[in-house]
Amino acid sequence: MATHHYNLSEQFEFTGKAKILSIVGIVIGVLAIAYGFLTDAHERTFANLLLMAYYFACVCMSGAFFLAVQYVAQAGWSASILRVPQAMAKTLPIAVIILLAVIGLGLYTHNLYHHWHAEGLTDPNSPNYDKLIDGKSAFLNVPFFMSRQVIFLAIYSFFAVKLSQWSAQEDLVGGLNYYRKSFKNACIFLVIYGFTTPIFAFDTIMSLEAHWFSTMFGWYNFAAMWVSSLATIAIIIILLRKAGYMSWVNNSHLHNLGQFIFGFSIFWTYVWFAQFLLIYYANMSEETVYFYKRFNNYEAWFYINLILNFLAPVLLLMDRDSKRSENILLTVSIVVLCGHWVDYYQMIMPGVFEFGTKSGSGFGILEIGTALGFVGLFTFTVLSSLSKKPLIAKNHPFLQESLNHHL
Repeated sequence: MATHHYNLSEQFEFTGKAKILSIVGIVIGVLAIAYGFLTDAHERTFANLLLMAYYFACVCMSGAFFLAVQYVAQAGWSASILRVPQAMAKTLPIAVIILLAVIGLGLYTHNLYHHWHAEGLTDPNSPNYDKLIDGKSAFLNVPFFMSRQVIFLAIYSFFAVKLSQWSAQEDLVGGLNYYRKSFKNACIFLVIYGFTTPIFAFDTIMSLEAHWFSTMFGWYNFAAMWVSSLATIAIIIILLRKAGYMSWVNNSHLHNLGQFIFGFSIFWTYVWFAQFLLIYYANMSEETVYFYKRFNNYEAWFYINLILNFLAPVLLLMDRDSKRSENILLTVSIVVLCGHWVDYYQMIMPGVFEFGTKSGSGFGILEIGTALGFVGLFTFTVLSSLSKKPLIAKNHPFLQESLNHHL
């Protein structure tokens, strides 16, 4: 068998250009955020921090979700690439701390969630009284809101770290004990994750516009975070291959990742369009306000969102050979990641700024700098984690199947 040619002790060295660029990105991000606060663009700065902290956490969460899916499906093809989503999963606690800090400070300073967290909204004697917000106050109140955030994110972090740790233990002792433990806990994690991620999306993003609601919003967000994570995994693996690592990854592995990105880009579009169509058809003012804001004040972003997240991946990955091409898959994955930044921008900015206008919002140094900062932080933390153990789970029971995977 060809497997004996591979170095199963191969370890990634996080040095040189990758490390320098990630640190430069972090510095640019810190300077951009400082610029935002020093120029009194506090609300816009918090909106960008929420966007990127949420994006960072969602990609890492979905890295853990990818691991869990592979265990529950008892998938063989992915056994040799699991170190990449494991590194993303191990980074989740850092992303969680940052997201909770942004949400907590946003609430404290009233720069975020002010549509339901403001003085007098639930007081019938106040001139600011809002009957609708008062009706939602049992759910949308700071103690319960923050408790849900902490509990959900702590559970995700626990399973993310444990799935990675059990794989490392499997490397040391062999056998099936740790694989069985991973399988059992992955089943538990997927049930919890499936029930709670829609609520997590409702809280973190949909409650920015507390008068509006959509029962499909949670699944719309799930589709976005899942396809973003798949694109991230593909980018890391392809760049590692180009750097001379992970020689066991072949075009068939890339084909599988390309199929996932292609399929779930269509799924994202399906959920996006289903939500849009139902709101458009019903034509109820309390629902149509969501798209009214985006059509009137963010029209260009609205169409760029569809081009990057639907047309680009579908047209470029439709052909079988395209899914097996490093350069095409790398290009599409980068486009998808940029596309879902636009997607989150569309979700967050009209909700943060009053009445969905562009007053106070925009696109410039603050947006680009904050995004670069979080990309640098993600790169630094994930690649640091990836460098701490061999790039292959050498005692995974399906490793031989993965090393000989051909479609």
